[in-house]
Amino acid sequence: MTPVLVVLGAGEEQVVLYQEARRRGMPTVAVDMRSDRPGIPLADEFLSMSTTDHEGIAAALAGRAVAGVVSTAADTCLASWHRLSAHFGTPWVYPERAAEVSMDKSAFHALAASVGVPTYRWAQSEDLARLSEVARGFGGPLVVKPTDASGCRGVLRVDSPSELDAALRNAAGHSPSNQVIVEELLSGQDYTVNVFLRNGNMALALVTEKDILPGPRFLIGGHTAPADLDPGVESALIADAHTLCLAMGLTDGPANFDVIIAADGTRYFLEVGARMSGNGFPRLAHAVAGVDCVRALVDLTVGVPFTLRAVHARYARLQVLASPLPVPGELASIGDLAAVRAMPQVSEVDVFARPGDIVQPFTEAGRKLGWLVVTADTHDGLPAALASAVAALDIRVAPAEVVV
Repeated sequence: MTPVLVVLGAGEEQVVLYQEARRRGMPTVAVDMRSDRPGIPLADEFLSMSTTDHEGIAAALAGRAVAGVVSTAADTCLASWHRLSAHFGTPWVYPERAAEVSMDKSAFHALAASVGVPTYRWAQSEDLARLSEVARGFGGPLVVKPTDASGCRGVLRVDSPSELDAALRNAAGHSPSNQVIVEELLSGQDYTVNVFLRNGNMALALVTEKDILPGPRFLIGGHTAPADLDPGVESALIADAHTLCLAMGLTDGPANFDVIIAADGTRYFLEVGARMSGNGFPRLAHAVAGVDCVRALVDLTVGVPFTLRAVHARYARLQVLASPLPVPGELASIGDLAAVRAMPQVSEVDVFARPGDIVQPFTEAGRKLGWLVVTADTHDGLPAALASAVAALDIRVAPAEVVV
């Protein structure tokens, strides 16, 4: 029997993994709790179970030949990725320590401190009353997060002490372990540092400017790459990321770090996802440098030597597509996607909803409608390219309660 590629998750971000497996003629097993995910029609088999249930997944695949285990853009499955790749003896075993620091924000803070990366005030506990008491001593503003969730679920900015306890309860409701972390809110410029290691060395590094949408949830509206940074600052960010990867035992594969550079130049690393970034990052990397991160990840997973060599250098903007409404709505119409893709400045557009679908307000990353990537020859040329493409895409959402 042909060995299968086990893909943890079948959401929008994992679609590229199934497409890559199909390109190779490699059979896939999709694992997801939901049967309506867009990756499932691309898979050869479907296991309807949680990606965190590594024992159940192993039992369901007992006696099967497994070529590799893979995922992207989700932290919740990282422990399973480690355990399943170890269980099946795949060519690459996802590192356990990388899963720990990705799934526990306090563990990442401790790791950063251990290697000399600047830290800031934080406290974590499942005792919300005690956590509230400690957090009030920080002053404000604050950020309240579930310690082991991703995609901005349960994350809130707190500007007033009167908001704190409700934010703590909200975060606890999104934490599988009931652990909540409170951090002082840093001011500065937001970036992500995306890296891909090979044999302990940096095979790819791409720093992006992160566009945080207004509001209390820290939702990402898009990324611009490469970031407009002093070369020395960019090199220092990449060096810090490299040090952190090696400290967490990640010598091969992808990781992405959320970073703030303060007004005084201090580089603060907020957290890590030791996996490929979400929001269509592979499309952005391809637009900027012509590299195929998805192919490299699958190569690594199944034990094939991989390369990540830039073939061009362009500026690109990835825009997250989302409903503009604060309430559920119906996707009324979308422009001609083929015509949008044919625009010279458009590198990629993916829309996962269709006219007539009910779409949710953009309160967490999983509620995006898709993404759009545009390119330009200069950093300053991106806003006009994006505006033209968004106008052509012409996504319209009507309030669900008024749709007949």
